[in-house]
Amino acid sequence: MEEKYSQQSKHDFRNAVVELSNHLQTMFSSRYKKFDEFFKELLENAEKSLNDMFVRTYGRLYMQNSELFKDLFVELKRYYVGGNVNLEEMLNEFWARLLERMFRLVNPQYHFTDEYLECVSKYTEQLKPFGDVPRKLKLQVTRAFVAARTFAQGLAVARDVISKVSAVNPTPQGTRALLKMMYCPHCRGLVSVKPCYNYCFNVMRGCLANQGDLDAEWNIFMDSMLLVAERLEGPFNIESVMDPIDVKISDAIMNMQENSMQVSQKVFQGCGQPKTLAQGRTARSVSESGFSARFRPYNPEERPTTAAGTSLDRLVTDVKEKLKQAKKFWSSLPGNICNDEKMSVGTVNENECWNGSAKSRYDFAVTGNGLASQVNNPEVEVDITKPDMVIRRQIMALRVMTNKLKNAYSGNDVDFIDISEESSGEESGSGCELQQCSPEFEFNATEVTGNSNKSDKNVNTSAAASSGLSRAALFFSILFLAMQRQWR
Repeated sequence: MEEKYSQQSKHDFRNAVVELSNHLQTMFSSRYKKFDEFFKELLENAEKSLNDMFVRTYGRLYMQNSELFKDLFVELKRYYVGGNVNLEEMLNEFWARLLERMFRLVNPQYHFTDEYLECVSKYTEQLKPFGDVPRKLKLQVTRAFVAARTFAQGLAVARDVISKVSAVNPTPQGTRALLKMMYCPHCRGLVSVKPCYNYCFNVMRGCLANQGDLDAEWNIFMDSMLLVAERLEGPFNIESVMDPIDVKISDAIMNMQENSMQVSQKVFQGCGQPKTLAQGRTARSVSESGFSARFRPYNPEERPTTAAGTSLDRLVTDVKEKLKQAKKFWSSLPGNICNDEKMSVGTVNENECWNGSAKSRYDFAVTGNGLASQVNNPEVEVDITKPDMVIRRQIMALRVMTNKLKNAYSGNDVDFIDISEESSGEESGSGCELQQCSPEFEFNATEVTGNSNKSDKNVNTSAAASSGLSRAALFFSILFLAMQRQWR
């Protein structure tokens, strides 16, 4: 009979823990699913937006080269799902290769060797051929994606920690204490008498001693999640970064086209005068693109519907409330179990309850939370020198995740700590601090003076010849051929 009641007391205890834990676990699981679905659909929508825009604008020529931009989104998606992608390096490579291809296109009358183009790339930072777009976009994308990926990972970690910790069984000593509290009154004929609240509290504190040790790290983890959530609402908002990314890339290309002569002059001065191609080949290289349209961004009503039928702000507002409620869950667990009328009499009728030996008031003080505090627990014998290793591993998992969240809050990926060298930031939506942001487009190249050497005169002659080309045809030939080579 004792074995039967012993098993029943363990079953009742586990059910009480699981019932409370399952509610929290389900909350984190559902929020993770919503965020993950939102982020993935956001990327799909951004890719579709860019694809639709360029199909309508450039038609068959874009469709033949659509893999260029597809590869960009492949890398972004791969990073989000946990791939080993250094976003900063990936974006730097994107702009470097785009500069290489566009430099050929704005100077179609020349032949450039690979060595020459390597020299061109050295002038990227000095000349800023794409204006300030690459710097800003790199800052926006890295911070937004780091925050989004880390926050989603945090929700998944919370879900998994709850699942593992709530499955822990009571020790033999804990089982005896549970049996005494829940079924010994039956042996005395006190079938309807429930345990005293503080008596239940001490038994649960002893049985959940290791779970109590999780509380401090859990609360730090919750605070870190809340901080990153605030970043997602403001400067690291991935929705505000991805929605207009097609327009930003176009702005960069237009900036390069508008400043192509100044950029070319400075490069020719530093890298030397390249060899001239035959006139026939030069003429074909410009005219064969055949573009006749102008870039036209989406009107607001044309953009795809919001990802996952919601917005990032709504998702974050909802999950912030849940995170606040989840704080102190583990230290509150003993009290929440004892608040169940099936487990104790509650805080009323303190003289009409089972105190472990009789129907009377429970006089012992309630012990503290955590393993070390159980040395003085009057109800449960706890070996404080043998912590539960399952829970210790979950404490370490929370510490690792908290470190990632702190890095994400600062805009740094835990795998690439120095992912961004931009300390000044920019306006809301991309991490701007104070008012240190650069103008939308900034071109640093200085004008070439008239006191040039013979090489400079050749440069000016070729630049004058290039300026006679149709401005529209030049721009669209730039865009087409840049797309053709960018992610080949």
